[in-house]
Amino acid sequence: MESSRRLHLGAFMRPVSIHTGAWRYPGAYPDANFNFGHLRDFARRLEAAKFDAFFMADHLAVLNMPVNALKRSHTVTSFEPFTLLSALAGATERIGLVATASTTFDEPYHIARRFASLDHISDGRAGWNIVTTANPDAALNFGYESQMDHDMRYVRAREFYDVVTGLWDSFADDAFVRDVDGGLYFDPARMHVLDHKGPSLSVRGPLNIARPVQGWPVIVQAGSSEPGRQLAAETAEVIFGAPGNLAAGKSFYADIKQRMVKVGRDPASLKILPAAFVVVGDTLEQAREQRAHLDSLVHYESGIGSLNSMLDYDVSGFDPDGPLPEIPETNSSKSQRERIIDLARTGNLTIRQLAQKAGSYAGLAFVGTPESIADEMEQWLVEEGSDGFNVMFPWLPGGLDDFVSRVVPELQRRGIFRSEYEGRTLRDHLGLKRPANRFF
Repeated sequence: MESSRRLHLGAFMRPVSIHTGAWRYPGAYPDANFNFGHLRDFARRLEAAKFDAFFMADHLAVLNMPVNALKRSHTVTSFEPFTLLSALAGATERIGLVATASTTFDEPYHIARRFASLDHISDGRAGWNIVTTANPDAALNFGYESQMDHDMRYVRAREFYDVVTGLWDSFADDAFVRDVDGGLYFDPARMHVLDHKGPSLSVRGPLNIARPVQGWPVIVQAGSSEPGRQLAAETAEVIFGAPGNLAAGKSFYADIKQRMVKVGRDPASLKILPAAFVVVGDTLEQAREQRAHLDSLVHYESGIGSLNSMLDYDVSGFDPDGPLPEIPETNSSKSQRERIIDLARTGNLTIRQLAQKAGSYAGLAFVGTPESIADEMEQWLVEEGSDGFNVMFPWLPGGLDDFVSRVVPELQRRGIFRSEYEGRTLRDHLGLKRPANRFF
């Protein structure tokens, strides 16, 4: 296989492993998710491997599962994304820093200011992962009795994006003249007052910080529902999707690119990076044994908690060795829910089997040797299933070290992943243009 394109690689680092048994794996750091020294070292290792970005998911609730499940989770305590990434900005030089921030439970001015600050602090390495927050338990932490309707969350998100990007454009790039002799710090003619009044939001502006180094931090989106796909086609520059196989990846890739054309966007201005859980072994059999051992560390109480969270429906009262019952429609994340239900039906899995998969990550996985994993990644690139991957490590530090020391060199040998950074900003890494200021 040959490709004129190169892979882009992000690292999914919050939690440091999506697998609920990761902290129990032999040789793993049990506190990896909440130890700054470890996280700083991980970021530096990823940067040495020339990863595009260090990506932080986020959640805004702890009590989103029963305590019996929660007590077994390594994600119960996690750093706030902006605080951690600001610290990592000073500990790294090139790797992108992507934070998740909610359009449902935050305000545009706060989001615009934080990301602009992170972009300046990091010299242009910030990215905003736009989420609408599907977790109903999060609503209870922000004064709401129930979650906002699914489609309405996306309507608000679309307006929110317009406001935040408008605030980033508050000042022209040359607004701050800092004329010491004349006593003029900035040129008022190069400042714009947004004065936004819309269906959901009212924001005067301007933002009290200079335009970000990248113009706008890179816009990232992860939803794959119908409203999520449309929001991504209209706004996103990176999508961290979750197709479970190459056929689904190609379908998703083609759908998003076609939607972009319809709304007048260049399809090349967006990179699609599916989440991929990667286990590396000397042989295929060894890699599979490692994955099986890791999966065996998922306690049933933890797995059933993860499953209930994905379904937004409590199935713990049903026979664990029986089939999944009919699951009613909910107002939670639709794409995640549909994937796990489809897995149950097509695989004829019991609730116990589903719980283990829910706790061990049931999505796309590459389990094999460095060569076989590189083969699969290259196939996705060549056949336009993706532009790269958001890599999930099975345990830390071993799983990360296996990938950066064994898979990355194989990708580089094939010429489909960089050996050196060619620019300084996250936009440079991803091959994305700096957006023009809409007001100047």
